[in-house]
Amino acid sequence: MRDYVIYTDSGCDLSPAFLAGEGVSYECLTFRFDSEDKEYKNGEMEAKAFYDKMREGGVAKTAAINKETFAIAFREILETGKDILYLGFSSGLSTTYNSARLAAQELREEYPDAKILVVDTLAASAGQGLLVHLAAEKKREGADIDACAAYIESIRLNLCHWFTVDDLVYLKRGGRVSAAAAFFGNALGIKPVMHVDDEGHLIPVLKVRGRRTAIATMADKLGESALDLEGGTVYISHGDCLADAKTLASILADKYGVHVDHITDVGAVIGAHSGPGTLALFFLGKQR
Repeated sequence: MRDYVIYTDSGCDLSPAFLAGEGVSYECLTFRFDSEDKEYKNGEMEAKAFYDKMREGGVAKTAAINKETFAIAFREILETGKDILYLGFSSGLSTTYNSARLAAQELREEYPDAKILVVDTLAASAGQGLLVHLAAEKKREGADIDACAAYIESIRLNLCHWFTVDDLVYLKRGGRVSAAAAFFGNALGIKPVMHVDDEGHLIPVLKVRGRRTAIATMADKLGESALDLEGGTVYISHGDCLADAKTLASILADKYGVHVDHITDVGAVIGAHSGPGTLALFFLGKQR
């Protein structure tokens, strides 16, 4: 059996050190601020500095990874005699997955004996990261590349994402709420509770009054639908609001006895669209 590399992208919002510990390679999406010529890789700017710049009025624009970048990176791995399992940022939110798919299609002709499997996680942020972690775990247990890919495909629609944001203006910029809804929502303290659907799109589900209520509602969603309250893997990501992430983790522990396995930053590429104060919860549930 040929060895294989699990590959992902920075849409997973896991740090380089975390991914290295999992034995996972990755490629970076990029962003730039309107006021600057410099293009940054996701992770090149500290999260706090990025969100502070947004709070000061900076508008960040993001870019997907192109086919050529993936082809170069994949070829380096294939030249070592290893296969590749790529787990990509949701195709409902980025063209990155499709770039990897096209690169793999091209390289299969060049390396006919290699396996290059490309899986759309239909997930984002640490939800994608959680699937990457579970794939790495499965690989450590001895699963071959086909079994590992099939496992992720079998559970990806059980991966629950629950998000809230602190300021609706950033969702307005991305066209996810109207200007009127953003204005009146902010004025009335309305906080959306959103999730990622089966097609990998971020959609609003509920509107609640106040940040504390939004956080408590997210915790309740885990209590209602988690497949394994006692032993399931739970991740939280946040846009420079660590205190809120810790509050959510405390509610989960106190109310459900749930241990949060990992708290991470919402990276710039996702944070550019959701803004500072984004808070997200990820776990395996009965359905998305």
